[in-house]
Amino acid sequence: MLPPGTRSLIKRALAEDLGRAGDVSSLALFGPADRDRFVLVSKDQGVACGLELFSEVFRALDRRVRVATGLTDGQLLSKGQRVATVEGPVRAILSGERTAINFLSHLSGIATKTAALVSSAGPGAPAVLDTRKTIPGLRALEKYAVATGGGRNHRMGLYDMVMLKDNHIDAAGGIPQAVARARARWGRRFKIEVETRNLDEVQKALDAGADRIMLDNMDDATMREAVALVAGRAETEASGNMTLERYRTLADSGIDFVSFGELTHTVRAFDFSLRKDARP
Repeated sequence: MLPPGTRSLIKRALAEDLGRAGDVSSLALFGPADRDRFVLVSKDQGVACGLELFSEVFRALDRRVRVATGLTDGQLLSKGQRVATVEGPVRAILSGERTAINFLSHLSGIATKTAALVSSAGPGAPAVLDTRKTIPGLRALEKYAVATGGGRNHRMGLYDMVMLKDNHIDAAGGIPQAVARARARWGRRFKIEVETRNLDEVQKALDAGADRIMLDNMDDATMREAVALVAGRAETEASGNMTLERYRTLADSGIDFVSFGELTHTVRAFDFSLRKDARP
């Protein structure tokens, strides 16, 4: 199921590409009755994500376009694999090709990167989290792609979890004051996470009753000390300069979560190609 707002996003993306004149190349070459069949081919190896969105782009242009695939999001793709066929009015197919592939490539890239991280450290490793470092307007889709790749979503926005970062804490006068104000305002309605930069702040967050403690930009040894200090009394999350190599070294540290901004802000697009189907 597409996240709320996806269809309006598709309309904006198509309007950006088509402008007022439409696809002048396809309008010049093909008439309204011209039909054909094209095949979507994977040129990479990884995890598929965004197949329904891919189909919806063409439906938004012309309901007569039919997209057929035997695959679902989360399945592995290999190089050269036929992913889907797209059949119907040529004008609509060629007009929607780039927008449809852009969405599919971006989301499959995120899912593929997430899956590589999740599988790298094996069972029992900290859960992989995303962040709010997303492209404006695409957050719900990007977080869906993270989940498709086996990661877990952190908060969706500013509205579903209290996150007390350094600026909140400094402006409020310290960790105890910031946590106390948040708890007084919201009670137990929202989890409270506190960003900490050293072991002293970890202790303050623990004493203040934080539900989750972020260990921000700490070295591995300090993170292990922090986990021992917390001793299961709050959730722990490693954040800041996280890499695949660091994730592997922290696999047995006892940390509950590791958050990666790069899952969504530094992604290589998955390569797909749509070409005229040569099969009879």
